[in-house]
Amino acid sequence: MEIQVLGSLNAEVNGGAIVPNAAKPRQILSLLALRPGRVVPVHTLMEELWGTEPPQSARTTLQTYILQLRRRLGTAMGPDVPGAAKDVLVTRHGGYLLQVPPESVDVYQYERLVAEGRCAFEDGDDEESSDFFRRALGLWRGPALVDVRVGPVLEIEVLRLEESRLGAIERRIDADLRLGRHSELISELTELTARYPQHEGLHSQAMVALYRSGRQAAALDVYRRLRTRLIDDLGVEPSPQVRRLHQAMLAVDPKLDVVAGPRRTSTFDLYAA
Repeated sequence: MEIQVLGSLNAEVNGGAIVPNAAKPRQILSLLALRPGRVVPVHTLMEELWGTEPPQSARTTLQTYILQLRRRLGTAMGPDVPGAAKDVLVTRHGGYLLQVPPESVDVYQYERLVAEGRCAFEDGDDEESSDFFRRALGLWRGPALVDVRVGPVLEIEVLRLEESRLGAIERRIDADLRLGRHSELISELTELTARYPQHEGLHSQAMVALYRSGRQAAALDVYRRLRTRLIDDLGVEPSPQVRRLHQAMLAVDPKLDVVAGPRRTSTFDLYAA
């Protein structure tokens, strides 16, 4: 079985698609896929499908959805493996589990590559770090579960994945900045800062990329626009860290052009408290 959740939901067995069309069975399959090999309690599935006010028939209806998913599994697995669908979509005391290897789900491949990228980053191997992060981010085909109507449980999972994706993008850009790819990053960072207009980390990276490309005025303008937006929208100043980065650019701080410290970090982190 191969399952993809980093984009539209896709699940195949022996090349045959098993994703149902109905909204609630899609939610069940998504939640089980995000926790392969682990029991998802009945009450968690019911909360996802109906929130805090499930109908009286909720447990029976949930069992019907599970049977529908098993039928699709059985059809895809073929007649030569009778009963195998029950061995994949397993009933356990108090819940259900999808008995598949974690690596068959794209989110687990993604998280493994991100962990490898972070380790390489901490070790100062920027080429390898950037490569791991690029491979991880390449698994995304759009927003997580973009074609699934998410309830309260899946909503938290989707938010977690999107935050992880953004963090991976930031760390990959950090590695690329340390590799001197500042000019190549300007276009990407321009798009990212427009998409996340209050994100201080991305704006700081855009400032550094522009500054190192000989565009000090443009770098300072990024700070000005960020500050204006934060004050207008939230009534707050940029963080002390961002303000110190801004002052360093005004003072042409040589630390902006070198990587300092025994364990190499992002240029942005040089101006942490």
